[in-house]
Amino acid sequence: MAKKILLVDDDSDLVASLSQALSMNGYDVSIAYSGAEGLANLLEVRPDLMILDVMMETDTAGFEITYQIRSTRPTSKYKEVRETPIIMLTAINQVTNSRFSLNEGQSFLPGVNDFLTKPVKIDELLEKVKKLL
Repeated sequence: MAKKILLVDDDSDLVASLSQALSMNGYDVSIAYSGAEGLANLLEVRPDLMILDVMMETDTAGFEITYQIRSTRPTSKYKEVRETPIIMLTAINQVTNSRFSLNEGQSFLPGVNDFLTKPVKIDELLEKVKKLL
């Protein structure tokens, strides 16, 4: 059975190319174009991995989603998907010239398993997906 990936990004061109690459490599891809849609799909799809953009409805939407998913509150509606690995996509390096780590590919963001800067290199994404699954 194919591993399920939830891809959440508001850039339809990027979503189309990443979705195609992931599908061609045997993954079952579900798509959401906003944080709210991503959270709803997360509960419905229950993916094996989530690929999540940082800047969508707000500049911090991806961080807010990660915080909600990783919440340890007993009343959290995301407790059954809390451990789902998350790869964060970001163009913040291009916009602000900032990075989330001293070393490329390493994240110190709580709750994020790995991250990639945009433009995304497909081979690098596939390598990270394979590693986390």
